[in-house]
Amino acid sequence: MLLIVGRIGKPHGIRGEVTVEVRTDEPEARFAPGMVLRTMPGATPRAAQAQDVLRAEPGAVAPAQPGAYQVPAELTVEFARMHQGRLLVAFEGVLDRDVAEALRGTLVGVDSAEVSPPEDPEEFHDHQLVGLAVVTPAGERLGEVARIDHAPASDLLVLRRPEGRTALIPFVKAIVPEVDIAGGRVVVDPPDGLLDL
Repeated sequence: MLLIVGRIGKPHGIRGEVTVEVRTDEPEARFAPGMVLRTMPGATPRAAQAQDVLRAEPGAVAPAQPGAYQVPAELTVEFARMHQGRLLVAFEGVLDRDVAEALRGTLVGVDSAEVSPPEDPEEFHDHQLVGLAVVTPAGERLGEVARIDHAPASDLLVLRRPEGRTALIPFVKAIVPEVDIAGGRVVVDPPDGLLDL
């Protein structure tokens, strides 16, 4: 499973550096020199813009791209640094602004098998929680964890209910008293009305 650790933003300067929107708690480890990151195909805005042109204008042809830079399946970090509160990354082989611009919007990630579990037993990686059964303290099944949303106030478990709806559950100890990875379940004690929102 690919764990997204960042999204490449706009180029910085003329030597191929790019800004990266960080989506990991460990940017120093994930963007360390020599780290190989996998790319998400079709994640760049240029591909989406070409599709929009084709949809918007009948008979329109996507811009010709012979010789255009193709985003590789993997990018290797040459170096990374912080600059005015943003992470700047240089990838091997990305030597100028035009190539850096072609990477804009690309999601980068690592294979979940390569990620060691957190040292703190109260911390979890998203991929450890997705798919777990969600039950009440009495054992009533509420659904399963569809994904984790990282909100400013707290992380949210996105609960997929049996009837197909979703519900957001703040991932705080008062509402989620137990996470049992080995048992494949998350115990949730929701306040009245939380699952009806």
